[in-house]
Amino acid sequence: MKNSTTIAGHAAAILTILIWGTTFVSTKVLLDYLGPVEILAARFALGWLALYLVLPRRLKVGDRKKELYFAAAGLCGVTLYFLLENIALTYSYTSNISVILSTSPFTTALLSYWVGDGEKPGRRFFIGFAIAIIGVFLISFSGNAELRINPLGDLLAVLAALVWSVYSVLVKKINGFDFHAIQSTRRIFMYGLLFMTPIPLWSGFYWNSGNLLQPIPLGNLLFLGLGASALCFVTWGKAVQLLGVVRTSAYIYTVPVIAIITALLVLGEKITVMSGLGAALAIGGLLVSQMKWRRAAAGQRKAAIKPETGMG
Repeated sequence: MKNSTTIAGHAAAILTILIWGTTFVSTKVLLDYLGPVEILAARFALGWLALYLVLPRRLKVGDRKKELYFAAAGLCGVTLYFLLENIALTYSYTSNISVILSTSPFTTALLSYWVGDGEKPGRRFFIGFAIAIIGVFLISFSGNAELRINPLGDLLAVLAALVWSVYSVLVKKINGFDFHAIQSTRRIFMYGLLFMTPIPLWSGFYWNSGNLLQPIPLGNLLFLGLGASALCFVTWGKAVQLLGVVRTSAYIYTVPVIAIITALLVLGEKITVMSGLGAALAIGGLLVSQMKWRRAAAGQRKAAIKPETGMG
């Protein structure tokens, strides 16, 4: 039963990352038709609608403190994260941002430990993190991009990584409420959209519905709304529930790997030797991080057996 639960958790994480890794290309295509604010609002509104149609039952929280957790998750995981990421991209290089955002598993591990939930990252986690970040660095700067410090954009990216870490920890707390995953995700989306409403007041909002009648923008928007938002936020939450927030977050290392493969297949971009090596290191870092947890789990099982067998 334990093994099947672990396999299901890894499967949910892998599915999520496979889809999230392709969103960079999909968003890049969609930006030719809609602005970043319009894309953000549309994808999560569509995601909320899809989740409602799948499970239209109203979620009765019945507790103000629990409601605050949902509100905080919507603010962090939907509104702030994507807003900070989009603004950061206007001030800094995509390569810088991708490296910085890939550090979120590290900050997630530290935050998870500091809030006292018992998930203490060990040596293998930090070794895996170092290997993966080197790989992400090679992927991001394998082309003509130059490593340049852009204080404002890079700082915003750091804040985005921290905000995602907070969201991941909040999701683990919400999972403990024993609500249905679809209802919980829909509640998070609702608050995310609510906190998003003031954004057009200072950034502007331009909506050209005629663009959405074309197959390319419509297809990409449906992919972002139904796949990357509605489905993936549910499967990510499920992975956090089954694997823990630290183990699940480590899968973020592979997002740049999926992105370069998608860019190769869809946009025709070339994979260089450096980016190929970086992809191998990113995957290797993930595997090293996961190995630590398997050994720790085995040690816990042995410790649990000792009192029953009289060994000690």
